[in-house]
Amino acid sequence: MRLRSGVFASACLLVQALGVGLFLRGFFPVPVRSLPRSGALAGPPAEPPPTGFSSNWTKVPSPLFKKAVIVLIDALRDDFVFGSKGKRFMPYTTQLVERGTSHSFVAEAKPPTVTMPRIKALTTGSIPGFIDVIMNLNSPALLEDNLIQQAKAAGKRIIFYGDDTWVRLFPKQFVEYDGTTSFFVSDYTEVDDNVTRHLDNVMKREDWDLLILHYLGLDHIGHLSGPHSPLIGPKLSEMDNIIKKIHTSLLSKEEGEVTSPHLLVVCGDHGMSETGSHGGSSEGEVRTPLLFVSSAFDRAGGLLKPPELVQQTDLAVTLAIGLGLPISRNSVGQLLLPVVQQKTVREQLRYLHLNGFQLSRLLQENMATYEKDPGFQQFKMAEKSHGSWIKLYLEGNTSEVLRNLGKKVLRQYLEAIRVLSSSLSKQVAQYDTYSMIVGTIIVLEVLVLLLLSTAKALSSRAELEVPLSPLCSLLFYLTCLMLCAVHVVVCTSTESSCYFCSISWLTAIGVIMLISGLLCVILSALEKVFVNPKQMAKNPAAATSSWSEFDMLILAGTVGHVSSLGASSFIEEEHQTWYFLVSTLCLALCQETCRHYFLAKDCDLQLPSSAKANPEEVKGAHHHRDDAGYLQDASKTGKAANSESTRGSEKWMALATPWVVLVCCRLLRSLNQTGVQWAHKPDFGHWLTSSEHKAELSLVASVSLVMIFILVQRRCSLVSKIAMALGLLGVYSYRAAIGNVEFPWQRDSKDISKGIIEARFVYVFVLGIVFTGTKDLLKSQVLSTDAKTKFIGLWEIYSGLVLLAALLLRPHNLPVLVFCLLIQAMMTKYVWKPLEFDAAQVTIMHYWFGQAFFFFQGNSNSIASVDVSAGFVGLDNYVEIPAIFLTGFATYSGPLLWAVHLLCYLSSDVSRRCFPSGIAWRSRPSLPESQCESLFRFSPN
Repeated sequence: MRLRSGVFASACLLVQALGVGLFLRGFFPVPVRSLPRSGALAGPPAEPPPTGFSSNWTKVPSPLFKKAVIVLIDALRDDFVFGSKGKRFMPYTTQLVERGTSHSFVAEAKPPTVTMPRIKALTTGSIPGFIDVIMNLNSPALLEDNLIQQAKAAGKRIIFYGDDTWVRLFPKQFVEYDGTTSFFVSDYTEVDDNVTRHLDNVMKREDWDLLILHYLGLDHIGHLSGPHSPLIGPKLSEMDNIIKKIHTSLLSKEEGEVTSPHLLVVCGDHGMSETGSHGGSSEGEVRTPLLFVSSAFDRAGGLLKPPELVQQTDLAVTLAIGLGLPISRNSVGQLLLPVVQQKTVREQLRYLHLNGFQLSRLLQENMATYEKDPGFQQFKMAEKSHGSWIKLYLEGNTSEVLRNLGKKVLRQYLEAIRVLSSSLSKQVAQYDTYSMIVGTIIVLEVLVLLLLSTAKALSSRAELEVPLSPLCSLLFYLTCLMLCAVHVVVCTSTESSCYFCSISWLTAIGVIMLISGLLCVILSALEKVFVNPKQMAKNPAAATSSWSEFDMLILAGTVGHVSSLGASSFIEEEHQTWYFLVSTLCLALCQETCRHYFLAKDCDLQLPSSAKANPEEVKGAHHHRDDAGYLQDASKTGKAANSESTRGSEKWMALATPWVVLVCCRLLRSLNQTGVQWAHKPDFGHWLTSSEHKAELSLVASVSLVMIFILVQRRCSLVSKIAMALGLLGVYSYRAAIGNVEFPWQRDSKDISKGIIEARFVYVFVLGIVFTGTKDLLKSQVLSTDAKTKFIGLWEIYSGLVLLAALLLRPHNLPVLVFCLLIQAMMTKYVWKPLEFDAAQVTIMHYWFGQAFFFFQGNSNSIASVDVSAGFVGLDNYVEIPAIFLTGFATYSGPLLWAVHLLCYLSSDVSRRCFPSGIAWRSRPSLPESQCESLFRFSPN
């Protein structure tokens, strides 16, 4: 069956989407959830007190605190409070930690460390999954049982000021609220002032029971300039003054009152990485301070101990006990015992029993073999010991036996709760392995099929022959039967639920037939390539398409990379794979150039992948190349005498190009550390962005912008050249306006602004250049003008995207853009065209370089490396569509620029081969008119 390349690609894309969907369904684990039930959330114990005695331990406890204030400071790292920055910029908070009536902890957050999942963890006590990263952009109402809902049901009046994510999660729970947008990261002043302006008024009032304040300024500063920015210190001092104001106000309210004391909680939802972002699992991102301050606690004294490491989910349980609320049904947190240590042993045991019973019940509803769980067994033993202690207590026993037994029961409960919480947390991390394997097989089969058909899809033939005979073979039916048997065995023997097992048998058999069919088609294609050498020898066209050493190298590299993604460590450090592949590619290109210029005869060059030209087609022809990469007849230019010297210089430049590219890649590796294991190591980018080296950063940025103009403007029209020059000047002005770089005549940074006018000035030129290129591109398609117009249109679109990337990238990343343009220019002029690499080879090389430049920017597979601030360049408020587009473009600018450059290259290759009268390329034969029409109709653009 013959299929057009577009139809074939669309079918592969649909099948690929099916495989990716199955993999993601298995990769995102099903969360631990409790079944709905009526009545109290904490049921009676298994061992009630003896007959004849009364006890109130099955009821919700009375509140320990009358009012509570939660101050959540977004992106507050633990070292901002407990480290040197805390002592310097937060003296009042440091005094509370060291000498005040407080309990301090380091709360560990589970990835993903973004705001919305962290708020869920703080209020529900459960562990959100990575799917919540997507929901973070538009948080729906939280329907899961949570602390805010329980407080509302108990009649408590809740007031909230700050991040409007809370308002979206809890739309009907607050009696008063004022939300501020969390996505406009350029604002780090007004976003906090809008919260603080309510403080004086609300602290004087008595019409609230729970006050929640969520400050965003620190997080925005981290996104803009990182954790070592000079803006961090003043912001921490501002937060310290706010904590002081709230604490002194709460103490003044307690004066003259006999009621329960008040509670102040200071915490962070997540930290920030060394680059100022968050979302990953580095220590700076997952560790946040957790501070409980109340007059009910004993004053700290003596030797200062380091804060205890706890889980962020423990806050929900502790606040529920402190406010006299039921524990959330889906909570996996543990009660922080120091917060209730001022209470009697009987009350402490009661609180721990409520926590343990809730965890054991959650375990029963999510694990079939819960009775064998060590935590469940330990909890039952603790319950029996608790019953014995209650019996002695109600009998009036006050001996040492009662105290020792009480301490023993406390230890038993704490250990049982710890094990139960650990078991439930592991349940969240259980993946649907079977669905992931099925999805991975489909994805790999489609990738292999695309790889085998790439050469045909990108060649002059616009149609592909897809064999259907393997679908009627015995191998197909045997494969289907074997996979059906495996499906039956897996679905009947597994204890955990698998999504692929839960779908209908008809759908499952359809997927199995699809996998078997793809496998048979791949084997048929491989047979044509490797098992039929005689047929290739008889067919000259097939013989010329046989795979060379270079083809095998890029095939092995691509397949090896795909295979490496099966290991999590290779995913975390994927940049190392691409650095190795690009370096190996440079060495292979060095070998190809040496073979081309030295080992081949002048009359019979060993081209790596294309057929040799007919000597009659190039007889007596002398050519030279202009700046745009085209060749012109020497008789028309009058420069035939210099042809030999020009070719000699080009030969040496071609030999030097792979080594130059290798050096450029090595320099780029030193610019940004990425990955997981070495991301915290110092690099040249950190050195440039430090406040002490602002002049050096300014010099690097200015030189980079000049180099960008030189490398891009050669193929642009005069109008686009002027727009490019003014746009790059606007890029520098924008960075100077926001304080990243400086003008020589303006060394102070007092006039720092958001740079909105300067950024919009650049956007005008970006749109103008892209519009000009689009006009030329449409003109070439509609009016059927020459291919040179089409090439120029594509190049101007490319130059507009380069200008946009220069605006969005951090100033220390501008050299990445320069090296990208330099490598593209040198590879095009001295390697790809002289050695006549075919479209498939050039496509794979563009893909390799695009992936490498993704990591050269400092990106990684962690969401923490996403530069959110790029989405707000030139915006004065949060607009969802532009913010998402700009953030995505800045993150993937490397692969996108290489993809667009590939289109420009393929377009110029088509134009050279289809217009031989004025434009030709060495000895490469021109194409007939009908074939050129097919190329223009189906060429990828």
